[in-house]
Amino acid sequence: MTLREVTEQREIETLSPYASLSSRSQGRPRNIEPCAIRTCYQRDIDRIVHSKAFRRLMHKTQVFLQPEGDHYRTRMTHTLEVARIARTIARGLRLNEDLTEAIALGHDLGHTPFGHAGERILNEILPGGFRHNEQSLRVVDRLENGGDGLNLCYETRRGILCHTGKDMAETLEGQVVRIADKIAYINHDIDDAMRGGIIYPLDIPLDVSQILGWDHGGRINTLTEDVISASQGKDKIVQSPLRGGAMAKLRAFMFDAVYRNPVAKGEESKAQAMIARLFEYYQKDPDQLPPDFQDIRVREGIDRAVCDYIAGMTDKFAVDTYVSVFVPMSWSVK
Repeated sequence: MTLREVTEQREIETLSPYASLSSRSQGRPRNIEPCAIRTCYQRDIDRIVHSKAFRRLMHKTQVFLQPEGDHYRTRMTHTLEVARIARTIARGLRLNEDLTEAIALGHDLGHTPFGHAGERILNEILPGGFRHNEQSLRVVDRLENGGDGLNLCYETRRGILCHTGKDMAETLEGQVVRIADKIAYINHDIDDAMRGGIIYPLDIPLDVSQILGWDHGGRINTLTEDVISASQGKDKIVQSPLRGGAMAKLRAFMFDAVYRNPVAKGEESKAQAMIARLFEYYQKDPDQLPPDFQDIRVREGIDRAVCDYIAGMTDKFAVDTYVSVFVPMSWSVK
């Protein structure tokens, strides 16, 4: 037996009846020879981690635009925190940790520069709207690897698409990532907001702290344990009414105190104006799009190509591109 087959057999023997077995995956858009060492979901992890879109996450906003300081989260660190929480839950429920990790690592590959501010403006501009979960799927299906995509397993792709929005992933692993994403961003955004002086520990509603805990690690531990406990023996991922309700209240508090805070979000209108002007510029002169996006322009239209290009930009690249296009350069005789 190959090492992959040994791992597949171990999954059959040890995982929950509700787990997704790699040997029973619904497969990839294009068939490939199995790897002798890695299961199909382990292979998906490697394909995502080695992708260009994954590397760009380190230079994309999580909540605060271009913060001064080394300790604020980026889209990359958010992704890694989601992956760790999700794997812990998956392990506690005897689900497939590899599939869980693959979904977690890929779930935000389609996020725009400047976080949700970029997503909102592209949603206004693009006919039919823009949603980062759909763009994440597009990244792995169409944009990566020179236009061939990453050719990921069906279960990974569905988990990425369904980590937010109305549709729920069929696999429990996909549902785990959906809740782990919320646990991660609510709590690390609190941490960053406190670091930035936007909120203070005593601002958090007292009844929420009494239920979830008084610090960052305590809240994450309580919520993670609760998902594992509440979901044991069930064919879906759930929270207990008490702790799920407390997390919902904490999330509502964050929207009021941080996500809509004029101090924390004061620069977002400038970022959105930059994206809007760049979109208009490339829309009027699509020949300026890089060669990789010319095929998309021909096959799917100018708007789609421009959107794909801008959505893939990092914060710094978007600013630098805006400056190069719209800001006059100094002139000198050489």
